[in-house]
Amino acid sequence: MRPDWDEYFLEIVNIVKKRSTCLRRQVGAVIVKDSQILSTGYNGVPKNITHCEIVGCLRVKLNVPSGERHELCRGLHAEQNAIIQAAYHGVSIKGGTIYTNTKPCTICTKMIINAGIKRIVYEEDYNDSFADELLSETEIIVEQKKIQK
Repeated sequence: MRPDWDEYFLEIVNIVKKRSTCLRRQVGAVIVKDSQILSTGYNGVPKNITHCEIVGCLRVKLNVPSGERHELCRGLHAEQNAIIQAAYHGVSIKGGTIYTNTKPCTICTKMIINAGIKRIVYEEDYNDSFADELLSETEIIVEQKKIQK
């Protein structure tokens, strides 16, 4: 059966996330406008920085719970990398939709808001009440969609 656009882009997100080198969670993001992919990103370290799978995860070593102390992570989130890649290549994402397999955290939500993204489509929930509060003050459409695997 032919997938609708949301299913199609969420399936691509699940391929993109396979590039992640994070030891805790693989996340992918795809930014789309007018049914065209503008940028992709996955969670991982900045260019030319040693991957966590080689040096280990400081957050794991310190037993930091999920969603806390993001500054201790060597990597960037998938949404951050997708936004950065668009900027790096001079691609406007204003008015676009971001697809992710995990609902964005507070830090990514603030970036999404300022980048002018108008819609967020995600698969799995991520408990971050402050991100939800911020989004409630915007006109960004937020939708959870499950795809058949």
